Amino acid sequence: MIPKRAEISRMHAELCSGISDPNRIAILYALSECPSNVTGLTQKLDLPQSTVSRHLRILRNSGLVKFHRMGREVVYELSDERVIEALELLRHVLSDRISAHSQL
Repeated sequence: MIPKRAEISRMHAELCSGISDPNRIAILYALSECPSNVTGLTQKLDLPQSTVSRHLRILRNSGLVKFHRMGREVVYELSDERVIEALELLRHVLSDRISAHSQL
């Protein structure tokens, strides 16, 4: 059964809320380079472990990242590589806005 328009809009908003924080965007870009555990992301991004864990939970709940266990370690990765394409598209929109604003 195909979801109704309101349900699709709710799902879309939930997906977008997953990228509504600079730390989550940084985590997504880091995971686009290679899958990682919390410790690796903490070191790479110079963020507290609690911050990385909290944002990974939000990204997981938004469906933007997935994880698998390797022994006692939990490794995170992007659920879909197109997430980075979407972020890049938004960066282009932002760049255009900045350029237009600087020409005023």
